[in-house]
Amino acid sequence: MLFNSFMFLLVFLPVTYIVFWNLHSAAQRYVWLAFTGYVFYGYWNPWFCLLMAFSTLVSYFAGLGFLTLQTPLARRLCLIIPIAIDLALLGFFKYANFGLEATQWLIDSVGLDWRLPEEMLVPFMEGWQLKFRDIVLPVGISFYTFHTISYIVDSYRRVITPTRNIFEFAAYVSLFSQLVAGPIVRFRQIEEDLENLGAADRTRWLPIGVAYFIYGFAEKVLLADTLAGFIDPAFKTWDQLSTLGAWSAVLGYTFQLYFDFSGYSSMAIGLGYMFGLRIPLNFNSPYKATDPSDFWRRWHISLSTCLRDYLYIPLGGNRGGEWLTYRNMLLTMLIGGLWHGANWTFVVWGAYHGILLALYRVFAPSWDRLPHLVRQLSMFFAAMIGWVYFRSDSVTIANHILATMFVPTAGVDVLRPDVFALVLAIAAWWGMIGPNVQELTANFAWRPRHTLLFAAIFGAALALIAGGRNSPFLYFQF
Repeated sequence: MLFNSFMFLLVFLPVTYIVFWNLHSAAQRYVWLAFTGYVFYGYWNPWFCLLMAFSTLVSYFAGLGFLTLQTPLARRLCLIIPIAIDLALLGFFKYANFGLEATQWLIDSVGLDWRLPEEMLVPFMEGWQLKFRDIVLPVGISFYTFHTISYIVDSYRRVITPTRNIFEFAAYVSLFSQLVAGPIVRFRQIEEDLENLGAADRTRWLPIGVAYFIYGFAEKVLLADTLAGFIDPAFKTWDQLSTLGAWSAVLGYTFQLYFDFSGYSSMAIGLGYMFGLRIPLNFNSPYKATDPSDFWRRWHISLSTCLRDYLYIPLGGNRGGEWLTYRNMLLTMLIGGLWHGANWTFVVWGAYHGILLALYRVFAPSWDRLPHLVRQLSMFFAAMIGWVYFRSDSVTIANHILATMFVPTAGVDVLRPDVFALVLAIAAWWGMIGPNVQELTANFAWRPRHTLLFAAIFGAALALIAGGRNSPFLYFQF
């Protein structure tokens, strides 16, 4: 189910909202949020719910283990076993095909004449053979796996006290507003609001929740989806693009990706407010960043902080000297890249950003003395080059597009370049100069002009959806 669909806007959200606020205890609201989360998730494929339920139970019982078992060995087992299970599930569904293809490539590279089997016998179902290439990636598995793992690690570190209420934990994992594409919400970030959910006031955060949702809706439908109408056809003909067409496609995708994901995050935050839960910020004008570190403090903040706290710092962070620091940066960004998808393009993209971070660490004193505009435009250009790999289906395609961008080439351009240029200019102003959503909603108080503005935005977006412009969010694939 998509936020930008009539099913969600006219059926799911009103029913969920009305019933939720007519329940009067935290326990009832936990059950309702968990139930609606599974309905929302099961809309894609009901079988996905079984996988999420299993992961939820594993992590919930690990939390109970931390409450009752106090010996160091028992606590380590409660940490290692459930994380291993969660990672095994993620690895199978997301990386099995990639692992087999990489292994076959290595076998071919050393000259061995040996083909890996394309199918395997599933031992607990006699006679059923599963082809690896037929494995379906469950929507949002990377996001809720991060939720469960962060909960386990924080419980082990005694940062949080695990909940004994299974429905509270299930509501946290399956919270529909951020279930399939983030932000990655740690239990400790909404623990207080969950605990006080029975006493939540419906009207306290409703205005700011509606504002966040409408602005996010505009980012997704009016900007990201409009840009997609120009960008997607261009990337389908990647081998026919002219130099101008390649630059146009990459520039357009740079803003499409931002407004698509930022729009989802804003809508998720708004929905959280509407249900009495304060979901943390996930974007803070990343294209205003002036260096790689600044970029990752602004882009997908929930992921970058999780990578920092659960990977970079445990690896040693910057405590082991310069070379170990560079190694930790590169490993963190490589894993962060691979988290996005089982493709070499994401590995290259992660390594690229790891190298950018390392270079900035070396040259920061000189870089920081440059004019602000030079640093901002340079960082934007560096991020845009990385998006070529992020968007492409293969490294070969990415290299071809980059070559086309920098070597004058004749070919096709984007559709309706005049209209595209206008939409791109609006997106560039909002993304690089104008206020972001949190700045627009700072100290928000509902006024009559907001009613007219939001009605106009919402009406225009609904008209586009009715006209068939209703695309999934880009981060659903992760």
